[in-house]
Amino acid sequence: MTALPEASRTHDFVGIGLGPFNLGLACLTEPIDGLDGVFLDAKPDFEWHAGMFLDGAHLQTPFMSDLVTLADPTSPYSFLNYLKEKGRLYSFYIRENFYPLRVEYDDYCRWAAGRLSSVRFNTTVAEVTYEDEDELYVVRTERGETYRGRRLVLGTGTVPFVPEACRGLGGDFVHNSQYMHRKAELQAKKSITIVGSGQSAAEIYHELLAEIDSYGYQLNWVTRSPRFFPLEYTKLTLEMTSPDYVDYFRALPEETRYRLEKQQKGLFKGINSDLIDSIFDLLYQKNVTSGDRPVPTRLLTNSSLTSARYDADGGYTLGFHQDEQDKDFEIGTEGLLLATGYHYEPPAFLAPIRDRLLFDGHGRFDVARNYAVDVTGRGVFLQNAGVHTHSITSPDLGMGAYRNSYIIRELLGTEYYPVEKTIAFQEFAV
Repeated sequence: MTALPEASRTHDFVGIGLGPFNLGLACLTEPIDGLDGVFLDAKPDFEWHAGMFLDGAHLQTPFMSDLVTLADPTSPYSFLNYLKEKGRLYSFYIRENFYPLRVEYDDYCRWAAGRLSSVRFNTTVAEVTYEDEDELYVVRTERGETYRGRRLVLGTGTVPFVPEACRGLGGDFVHNSQYMHRKAELQAKKSITIVGSGQSAAEIYHELLAEIDSYGYQLNWVTRSPRFFPLEYTKLTLEMTSPDYVDYFRALPEETRYRLEKQQKGLFKGINSDLIDSIFDLLYQKNVTSGDRPVPTRLLTNSSLTSARYDADGGYTLGFHQDEQDKDFEIGTEGLLLATGYHYEPPAFLAPIRDRLLFDGHGRFDVARNYAVDVTGRGVFLQNAGVHTHSITSPDLGMGAYRNSYIIRELLGTEYYPVEKTIAFQEFAV
């Protein structure tokens, strides 16, 4: 049977963007005969945070939080099957460590993407429109291709966040997403200042501190957090990454959810406690061996970045406010690294269908319990970008398979993969 030309073919859904969540959806829908989807991504190949492939860096979730296992443990796209095909299954078993290396997880995702028939790389979406008569979304690419689908699944992910004080700032400052690509450039400078508070900031500080003697730079780490918060990873806290907690959180008033979003950052943006201890041990070791000369490094907490100036000599003057003391101070630095994380921006290509999308009182997507963001409640689904509606489950890799099982149920109208409804021992609501 000859396949229809793409422009005249109607898919059940079109997935836009291919990070781990939409890639997981592609893996889970591949074997479903009654569901036809296509996934479009602008990149030439799969890539996941390549700028943060530090030696030894690993996921903060176990290997079972792969693309498929928590929805379908028998899937051929599982991390364990990847290890088997790569000849590393026994090595991983002997390693006795549940947490895959970050570079290993990226390679696993590339392996999975390479086995899929529904993935289209090098395909940049230019605009999405809606045809009322046929009730179809029409996705047009920059190359003039057309994809038609009854539903959309948005998986474009988040973009690097640059603090307001640094927007429009000149010079060669680096966001942590580009760290590995520009590490040598940073280490050639006389001083480096890291601004940020999470795992990425800690990983970069630890690596630059380990190599400080070889390069001789001054190394500063400044965070607005009151302390270097460890990631809270106790088991009863982990029950908050559950269907039970999604039900509870989504039903709360909008303003309560926004308040909790700020309070819960330490539950998914904290620092691995072993890494915090390693940083202290490394500082201790270097101070023991440095003799009378202190290690050229500073760690400052409670300090919010309020201003930044790129100076004529090629350096930066950074203004901070020490929040507890209510005092302003400045730091001069040649190198500036922003470990300030990521944020979500609705893609510009959605502008023609904006009137079909739902937004809350803060101007962000009003994500329904079933992950829909459109006026019909079943036409456009959102991956990630829902911390304000679905709490810490939104960015959690371990909840990706659950969300995809839920979305597949919405797409099919029947439950193909069992969707867990309650797994927690504790009760979140009274």
